[in-house]
Amino acid sequence: MDIKRVAINAVNEVIVMNVPPMEYNGQVTKRINEKMPLATVKGFRKGQVPRALVEKQYGKAIKIEEVNKVVQLALTRYIQSERLDLLGTPLPKMDENFDWDAEDLVFEYEIGLAPKFEIDMEAKNDIVKYVVKADDTFINAQIARIQKQYGKIVSKEVVEAGNDVSGVFANEEAGIHNRTTVDLEEFADKKVAKSFVGKKIGDVVSLKTKGLFADDHKLMDYLAVSHDDVHHLDVEVTFTIDEVVASEPAELNQELFDKLFGAGVVNSVDEMKAKIKEDVEKQFAVQAEQKLMVDVQEFLIENNKFELPSEFLKKWLQTAGEKVLTPEEAAIEYERSEKGLRFQLIEGKALAQSNIQITFDDLKSFTANAIRQQMLQFGKVDASDEEVEGIVARVLSNQEEVKRLSEQVVAEKMLQLFKDKANPTTKEVTYEQFVAAMYGE
Repeated sequence: MDIKRVAINAVNEVIVMNVPPMEYNGQVTKRINEKMPLATVKGFRKGQVPRALVEKQYGKAIKIEEVNKVVQLALTRYIQSERLDLLGTPLPKMDENFDWDAEDLVFEYEIGLAPKFEIDMEAKNDIVKYVVKADDTFINAQIARIQKQYGKIVSKEVVEAGNDVSGVFANEEAGIHNRTTVDLEEFADKKVAKSFVGKKIGDVVSLKTKGLFADDHKLMDYLAVSHDDVHHLDVEVTFTIDEVVASEPAELNQELFDKLFGAGVVNSVDEMKAKIKEDVEKQFAVQAEQKLMVDVQEFLIENNKFELPSEFLKKWLQTAGEKVLTPEEAAIEYERSEKGLRFQLIEGKALAQSNIQITFDDLKSFTANAIRQQMLQFGKVDASDEEVEGIVARVLSNQEEVKRLSEQVVAEKMLQLFKDKANPTTKEVTYEQFVAAMYGE
């Protein structure tokens, strides 16, 4: 069989396969012979049908089946032998007038190739690795929140200063309808808070969204609007009060310390502040790592340009999934996934250039650490190695979990590689400063 590749450009080629009769005739003859005793044609007894009629009735279908088997096997072996790095899978070039009676059968398959490129992990960058610190203002606010959360709740009929009010923010035209609870002290303008004082359950208060909170991002929580909308949202909303509660702050005593942190772990307000600082900064570190990963991805995608077989991939996407897509739907899907594909290629190249491989031990260790972290969140601090290993074994017996966790291990190694090679700038900030940086403000 003659197989060759015809280059269209650096990332698009056509595999041309010339299949002579000797590649399939033997198997076609064997199948016809097997069919002879079973063939049924009107006017002949079973098993007595002339060979010519059997070939006429079944021959073409058998030939197509056997040729396709030969072609698929040869195509697979050719791709392996040539070590082709494909994106998607080969697509047969369809020809409605294909002549199955020709002496030599010629098949063509479009293929999309992964681009060839190199990555400079030490390229100059302006990426910041944030170290988020909890300052006194943040810690004191957390303590006030805790005192309120664990304080005594009293239902009220009339709103007084310092109360929380529950109700529905609404503006039909802007698509706003969200039930929430608001601490009156959250409002940026004291006059707004005062406008609630004296109101009763069922009363309606009208408010302007612009400048309603000191941080516009709070509109995302209270009004359930998107981040893209919060900075230019300037409409009037109504707030219909359906509940009023007052809170008597909990005392900062040993009973509260034990309830929050476990018996004897914290024994004073200063120790409480230190524990809160330690815990929230661990959470901040996770968020900072997530932002760093996003920033690294954006930087590497922006600074490593290469061509993709985009038109081929759009065509391939039409039939790659369970549902057949229209060309328009496939184009939308490609646009949605292109950036992820680019980073996947960059990630693989970066790890390969640095000779970094993912082992099963890496996967087991990562999974064990993740399980221990989950156990700690639920208060289980004394899990034995045997117990954790048993859970790890069960988790890794699920192929979907293995795939998901493997992607996380790769991302972790990639991030560490970037830290080591690219040396991003480290910057210590407060949480408020971090939030502003996260949203690009």
